Amino acid sequence: MIKLENVTKKYNDFLAVNNISFDIKEGEIVGFLGKNGAGKTTTMNMITGYIEPTEGKIEINGYHINRNSKKAKSQIGYMPEGVPIYNDLTVKEFINYMADLKGVKKEDKKISVQKVIEETGLNEVQNKLNRHLSRGYKQRVSMAGALVGKPKVLILDEPTVGLDPQQVKQIRDLIKSLRKDHTVLISSHILSEISQICEKVIIIDKGKILAVDTPENLEKKVNNQNILTITIEDEKNKINDIIKEIKDVKEIKLVTENSDGTKQYTIFVEQNKDIRKEVSEKFAKNEITILELKKTEATLEEAFLQLIDNYSKKEENNNYEKKGGKE
Repeated sequence: MIKLENVTKKYNDFLAVNNISFDIKEGEIVGFLGKNGAGKTTTMNMITGYIEPTEGKIEINGYHINRNSKKAKSQIGYMPEGVPIYNDLTVKEFINYMADLKGVKKEDKKISVQKVIEETGLNEVQNKLNRHLSRGYKQRVSMAGALVGKPKVLILDEPTVGLDPQQVKQIRDLIKSLRKDHTVLISSHILSEISQICEKVIIIDKGKILAVDTPENLEKKVNNQNILTITIEDEKNKINDIIKEIKDVKEIKLVTENSDGTKQYTIFVEQNKDIRKEVSEKFAKNEITILELKKTEATLEEAFLQLIDNYSKKEENNNYEKKGGKE
């Protein structure tokens, strides 16, 4: 449905996107992750046909985005970041306007507009001016503008930014419901949202694709450390001496020292070893009170940060070697 092959974008000497390739299949909801300046926005602008790649090929539902621009762009519904809607129009007027821009046939327009109003839950506010809507409803209006005309592909740029938790849930549920009729590419900085909405994520950094995988697989790949988080009361400050007695502990780090006298530590343990029982017994004997003891599982955010960190270290090593091992 969305296919990029060896796509590169240069601005004079600056390489914004560096020879990237990926496929998004019909009906998939895919998250597109990257730090500011990673090449994410440039890539999305190339996919929508707003800018041309310097090299490579982009196809939308089989249509080349530049050689068959009109057909390719007709497959896309785009929801930009920042909710750029006309405040002096009513909800219904704005969606009608978007239908006209997309060339929806006159005989189909009324049904098409009403359908997306219902899909996005805008029935009650369809005759209100956009300026009088809450941020959550404005997001829905922008989404409706992207949906009208039945595009095969939806490109959503930061669709939940600035929303309260209830509004985030509503938009998240709406995006999930689109799977049956649309292929969805979501750009977001809210990684917890991506892990709940998307079945696949693409991570980009410094113009290169670092990973294309499911959130679950990415979390498993970085979850190769056995880590405990422990919060304790330790009036006599015995923890470091006691930890030395536990052979499977690799390292202990103080994370926070709270005003109530409690401390939180991270304990790094040998792989496949469970020391929780031994810790509990030794701490009890030494009058250290355990308030919380848990095994830490990797999140998508941790996977994202570790992948980028690993890539940065690899780049540093490559640059160092190119210089002949000299700074």
